[in-house]
Amino acid sequence: KLSTKATTSPNNFELEVLIKGKEGGAHHIHIMIEAISTLASANLTRSPAWQASFSIDGKYLAVCFGNPNTHVKIWQCCKTQTSNNVNTKTPGAVEDEEWKLIATIQDDAGHTRSIRSVAFAPTSISYGVVPILATASFDGKVLIWEYCHEDEEDDDIGNNDDMIQEKDNDNYTIANNEQSTSSYFEPIAQLEGHDNEIKDLAWNATGSLLASCGRDKTIWIWECFLPGTIGGVESSNMEGGDDDGEAFECLAVLQGHDGDVKSIAFGPSHNQWGEGEEILVSASYDNTIKVWAEEAGDWYCAMTFGEDS
Repeated sequence: KLSTKATTSPNNFELEVLIKGKEGGAHHIHIMIEAISTLASANLTRSPAWQASFSIDGKYLAVCFGNPNTHVKIWQCCKTQTSNNVNTKTPGAVEDEEWKLIATIQDDAGHTRSIRSVAFAPTSISYGVVPILATASFDGKVLIWEYCHEDEEDDDIGNNDDMIQEKDNDNYTIANNEQSTSSYFEPIAQLEGHDNEIKDLAWNATGSLLASCGRDKTIWIWECFLPGTIGGVESSNMEGGDDDGEAFECLAVLQGHDGDVKSIAFGPSHNQWGEGEEILVSASYDNTIKVWAEEAGDWYCAMTFGEDS
């Protein structure tokens, strides 16, 4: 028997779990999560935060906000060292973390309706690859964005407090001399196919596949040749690749759900389904969860979990 009790406050989340066994034994688990940063401004309260995504190295955080002021904000974790207080016994410096807003993607930069999903590709600047971000919108489009900045020798964009300026009209821009927000995350590709609203995005573990799902009850799987991935191009561009092919190619359009597909996620197959190392799991408003697997280059529904499963 399992029973839970949750307590929330503005800066804390506390969960107590009690597990009782058939023979009378019991286990008590206490979990407490404390907020370390609050990344918001007062004038964001009218735009709900739909989804958040960390880069694989944890240095960047992207959050998409819905209407009436739909946009995406990207923060960077900047580490600074400060001297210890002279009264402390531990000499040296203390490393502090501060999240700074470095870029904003507005709806007029590519999307025409509310931005619903955001996901960093599993590439990292630690591997010599700039961050790649995917966004999906109710306009039925997926946009791929590449991080860029003027000073190639400066990997700590956002350390300058003078970079962040707030406008009076509830919009944000980033000022680095005369540079605007669009100079930091640049659109490099646009993926189209969904009939209408896209609900969710998911990259696989290597960044070679990107999946999207939506209101049209379908799931699209794209093969990606991004910098830092297997078979990836050395640099991205709007045309999408080298002379041998495009940077994004549609591999499959999966159909089988009877309702909107709300959420998707890649996971390991454990040699249980198909011949590939990964599977794709989808959840729909039709009250089912489907497992999709790949075999001989084709994706198929390997299992369906419903209310009676």
